[in-house]
Amino acid sequence: MKPHASRPLRRRRRTLRGMHNATGYAELHCLSALTFQRGASNADELFDRAKALGYAALAITDECSLAGAVRALQASERSGVKLILGSELLLADGLKLVLLCKNLAGYVALSQLITRARRIAEKGQYSASRADVIATANEDLLALWVPQSAARWDEELSWISTYCPQRCWIAVERHCCPSREADPQQLDALARRMNIPQVACGDVHMHVRRRRALQDAMTAIRLRRPVGTCGYALFANGERHLRSISALLALHPRAQLDESLRIAACCTFTLREVQYVYPHELVPPGLTPTAHLRALTEAGAEQRWPSGVATQHRQMIEKELRLIAELRYEAFFLTVHNIVAWARSRGILCQGRGSAANSIVCYCLTITSVGPERIAMLFERFVSKERDEAPDIDVDIEHERREEVIQYIYDTYGRERAALAATVIRYRSRSAARDLARALSFGEDRIEQLAAVYTWGQSEVAIEVRLRERGFDPNSAEMRRFLVLHEELRGMPRHLSQHVGGFVISDQPLWHLVPIENASMADRTIIQWDKDDLEYLGLLKVDCLALGMLTCIRKCFSLLRQHRGVEHHLASIAEDDAATYAMIQAADTVGVFQIESRAQMSMLPRLKPANFYDLVIQTAIVRPGPIQGDMVHPYLRRRQGLEAVDYPSDAVRGVLGRTLGIPLFQEQVMALLQVAADFTPGEADQIRRSMAAWKRSGGLQHFRERIFSGLANNGYSPEYAERIYNQLLGFGSYGFPESHAASFALLAYVSAWLKCHEPAAFACSLLNAQPMGFYSAGQIVADLRRHGVEVRPVDVTASVWDCTLEATNNAGGFALRLGLRQIVG
Repeated sequence: MKPHASRPLRRRRRTLRGMHNATGYAELHCLSALTFQRGASNADELFDRAKALGYAALAITDECSLAGAVRALQASERSGVKLILGSELLLADGLKLVLLCKNLAGYVALSQLITRARRIAEKGQYSASRADVIATANEDLLALWVPQSAARWDEELSWISTYCPQRCWIAVERHCCPSREADPQQLDALARRMNIPQVACGDVHMHVRRRRALQDAMTAIRLRRPVGTCGYALFANGERHLRSISALLALHPRAQLDESLRIAACCTFTLREVQYVYPHELVPPGLTPTAHLRALTEAGAEQRWPSGVATQHRQMIEKELRLIAELRYEAFFLTVHNIVAWARSRGILCQGRGSAANSIVCYCLTITSVGPERIAMLFERFVSKERDEAPDIDVDIEHERREEVIQYIYDTYGRERAALAATVIRYRSRSAARDLARALSFGEDRIEQLAAVYTWGQSEVAIEVRLRERGFDPNSAEMRRFLVLHEELRGMPRHLSQHVGGFVISDQPLWHLVPIENASMADRTIIQWDKDDLEYLGLLKVDCLALGMLTCIRKCFSLLRQHRGVEHHLASIAEDDAATYAMIQAADTVGVFQIESRAQMSMLPRLKPANFYDLVIQTAIVRPGPIQGDMVHPYLRRRQGLEAVDYPSDAVRGVLGRTLGIPLFQEQVMALLQVAADFTPGEADQIRRSMAAWKRSGGLQHFRERIFSGLANNGYSPEYAERIYNQLLGFGSYGFPESHAASFALLAYVSAWLKCHEPAAFACSLLNAQPMGFYSAGQIVADLRRHGVEVRPVDVTASVWDCTLEATNNAGGFALRLGLRQIVG
């Protein structure tokens, strides 16, 4: 970037004068907890404190990172304190800068700079040079110089003023420790000589002073040393917190606080300006995305219904295509279709699940395999005009070949345009106990005992009791300190990991949205935001997830092609096979997908699934939500004719008829609230989205009045309203979507059919797809023998690595030959 001609300082100050508050302050250098093991407060704590202190703005400047940007946006919008985004950078030569985004162009430049610095370094590290700053910086990035070694002040500030003219400042950070900070008089002289203004900054690491002990412990964890040996790596005091304006005035001239307000006024960027652009290259020349999606949908509909599309299905297709075009989501569907089509062209078994199963367009595009004949589709569960956010499609891929699909996505769109979403790994009780105990100089034997105190399942026992059982005195000063710090550390971000398969794919380089960095796995790159961040901003994410049962089914189809000459796929398995359902009702389901656990097996003889929808219910009913909502036993009693089925209206019958008047699925909750309580689709979806958070955010109580009044207005009795409300409470633990259950039920049925009609091939495929499921190889082999299938041992003259099938004297029968992979020891 060429240096700009310098302008008089007073003219520049006049152009920045705007939101100036004579008694206010804007903190421009603040780290959140997303600067791992440095920042000791989360965004909510920082913004709440800034609001209480009367700050005009707060800049979140995590070190070479924008990972905390969305959390900061949420906190800013909730608190009303203006957010400024930036980043702290320590260059390779020791120069320290805080770069602030003036506008969208500045944000893109900063994101690109962070991407460059992260991509050339190992995971969790970065390397930035002055050349990188020159290559990416522009006039829309403001620079605060943080003084380090006094011997280099003149050279560093001269360089900054050359490459950041009229938009650089000296950050004056005073923490009541003269021996470890810049001399104010020297800085004054330097500022006058270089004609660069000074601004008060706090180098904030915590929202309140009392977090200093935690910040010390986190520093020790980061350095992997006990606190007592960290020396000058620890701060001399607790002054790096959000201080009152009166306290800052005691340390800084009023002019330095005023300068912070001028800079804050200049920074007008907000994350809401970031615009996601869908990939465009999947549309053939001469066609629009709308026309291409319609053509693919019509072609798929002809394959799904060769004898013609039924009227109700045609109406559903037209409704979905119309809404997709209105919201301009065509490219999203085309992107997912391309991934699924490529996988199938390589013989990789995959299918979409989750809310996408509510879409008949996804069914026509063969993204999903469950059609409208099998479940009641509720498109609003997948795409809602009121919600106006990108839909979410989960694609299950056989686990042994998922990496091929991942690399195809990278190859198609490039590393700059495709990356995995991140997952913020947070401290849980045990990991916090281990790391904190090491930082506090506990011995290894005591660390293991402390970790055992926080073993899963012991939370009902008082912590004092658990500590005494392991030989600790909870009243000692050492343990009191540990317990306080442990409570503060638990829930804090620990490190950034990769999502299990959530891809973000963009038409532009991803740094227009968010920085990219390396993952720990080779050939993987991730963005710095997690799935919740993406959802908050409404950005596209495609989940490419690994599923072991798909590997098993594909291997079984291959064996049947090899030994029987028959071609199978998920949609070709005969529906409503009596022998298969008889096997399921007898709980003979060892190795079968989803209905193989002991809890499922105990339910099967009582529920007695006799068709596909029964299997959908069976898949979903053995869950905490239906059990805690007292839905399981009423449903079973009604199914067995022991309790009358009642519907207070035809509208309710239309929603709950397939589940005998009991709401078992998220989609039913949404539809019931719409037809019985006058909720709009968007309001009903807000209930659905809140389900997972009810337990930790106070439950359903804040919806209670709206539900009861809506039901009363439509003539439903208070008793019915109370019953429905109590059943909905059960979803606070786990509300299962019908679309998700239907996708899993299809795999459950296919795997059960294979076990019933091709037991040797199914068992062989299960063994070759291990590890997966509830059962070990020995249990699978024992179950196969109980079904009268011959199992032949490992033989160096006959076995290969995988298990194989061998012909027997029985017509059409096979024996299982164990492979060398089964040898242990």
